[in-house]
Amino acid sequence: MTTAVILALTASALPVHAQTAADAALNMANMLDGAGGGVSGDDLLSALEDAAEAGQPMAMWQLGTMYENGEGVDRDPAKAFGYFAQIANQHADAAPKGVEADIVAQSFVKVGEYYREGLPDAGIPIDAERSHAMLLHAATYFGDADAQYRVGLLYMSDDGLGLNPLQSARWFSLAARKGHCPAQAQLGTMLFNGVAGIEAQPVEGLMWLVIAQQRCAATADAAWITDELNTAIAASAPEQQTEAYALAETIAPQFAGF
Repeated sequence: MTTAVILALTASALPVHAQTAADAALNMANMLDGAGGGVSGDDLLSALEDAAEAGQPMAMWQLGTMYENGEGVDRDPAKAFGYFAQIANQHADAAPKGVEADIVAQSFVKVGEYYREGLPDAGIPIDAERSHAMLLHAATYFGDADAQYRVGLLYMSDDGLGLNPLQSARWFSLAARKGHCPAQAQLGTMLFNGVAGIEAQPVEGLMWLVIAQQRCAATADAAWITDELNTAIAASAPEQQTEAYALAETIAPQFAGF
């Protein structure tokens, strides 16, 4: 990622998981102004805006997610983009393993998604090259699992980074080993079936699909992952299934902390 590319963005805590952006923002506002609770919506927004103005990435992230999703404020994708881009501009060289690394990496992912889709009302054009650059920075410099997964997807199509099964499998593998369950499923399918340059490895492929199905249960990805697993089971021998499930039971616990 060059300085020029980063600066061009100016012309989406840890990424929110169990709590909503509004919940996390309220916690931050309480911490910032010492209120300890009962903060009004206006005070909350003001506290976050003050913190963002002071350059705090967490505040920028929470404001970005609030405006992106319409949580506690009117939905405004342009403002959301602005906050995510500000994080990316100001913290592109943050320590990859630092406290705020996840926020910065996910901001690059968010900005990349905005450039992939475009936002005409805010003057943000569709720019595939810039979108790819954002994702690659998050995937390589920060080692962000979600970004690595998205780069893997880009290598599955000529419309992305160019069809390259080996590169796709490489990126899926990096994300899968960090507990990213959609990446685990994609890697599993590729290994089970084999692709150009990769000989079919049914047991290992089925193992990854089993782990992915267990870890992605009750998520938006559950249905397609279950379909991939069922397809692989139908095409595999009973002894392969037995071995794969045993391996999954042994390996899955290492992802419990993700």
